[in-house]
Amino acid sequence: MEQITTVGIDLAKSVFSLHGVDGKGRMVLRRTVRRDRLVQTVAGLAPCLIGMEACSGAHEWGRRFQAHGHTVKLMAPKFVAPYRKSDKNDGNDAEAICEAVTRPSMRFVPVKSVEQQALLALHRVRQGFVVERTAIINRLRGLMTEFGVVLPLRSVTVRRQAAQAAEALPELARGAIDDLLEQLRGLDERIEAYDQQIQAQARLSEPARRLMQIRGIGPTTALAIVATVGNAREFKNGRQFAAWIGLVPGQYSTGGRTRLGHISKRGDAYLRNLLVQGARSVLQTAASHPDRLSRWAIELQARRGYYRTLVAIANKNARIAWALLARNQTLRQN
Repeated sequence: MEQITTVGIDLAKSVFSLHGVDGKGRMVLRRTVRRDRLVQTVAGLAPCLIGMEACSGAHEWGRRFQAHGHTVKLMAPKFVAPYRKSDKNDGNDAEAICEAVTRPSMRFVPVKSVEQQALLALHRVRQGFVVERTAIINRLRGLMTEFGVVLPLRSVTVRRQAAQAAEALPELARGAIDDLLEQLRGLDERIEAYDQQIQAQARLSEPARRLMQIRGIGPTTALAIVATVGNAREFKNGRQFAAWIGLVPGQYSTGGRTRLGHISKRGDAYLRNLLVQGARSVLQTAASHPDRLSRWAIELQARRGYYRTLVAIANKNARIAWALLARNQTLRQN
């Protein structure tokens, strides 16, 4: 058998499909392996290039395969789909992955370390609690509306006015409202605890501390960028990093005519949301900061409007963050 140089693995829960080719691109391996036999099977191969889709568990498998001397590259599933030549099944998916990983223009997702994934776990759990809290606030507003009490959107006001208005409701409704408010207080405490953990981890991370020098990037955003990106040199430049986050316009160009649309919203929605929220604070305080960034933001808002300015500030901060991480620099104040 010719030596296998490239392997595509279609990840699953129980049964995994492998497709391997030699240096001439000829298929020399096509089989399915159960979960408990996958590492042993891959360890028995000579060091080669392994491609996988960046999905649940991919980073853990990547670390295990790298420990056996293999080169592991992860790809977004949407970039793999065009290389599938026939009907969708596990074997054809593995073949498509094997083909896609060898393309010189393919974009890859760096394999994350255990520490990076642990930090991201903090963010994911915290964000889940935030979503739950928002749902409870909306549920409170909906229930109170049924009794003719229309509460404002501000969460602090909802808490106060819902408790006051509940006193005039029937006992059953008052008990239900009290339960929601109690659950809301519990979520507030959990979110605050996670915020403190994230702030502590950000202070311990030297790259995160450098990112926190950027206006609009606080501990949560800084730590999320460090944990998600890892090695910023994987991106060619700051624009590519901003495009990966989804902060550049989508193109609809043809016939020599360039058309730019809304932001593409590719990549990590969580990072994009954090950067845009940070840009909101930059714009709100621009009048009290007479620096170049504030002047630029105020002039841009006058020309292009509030929301486009937010995206532009977020885009600028993403590029600055890439430069600080990729070049190991500290922000120069101006």
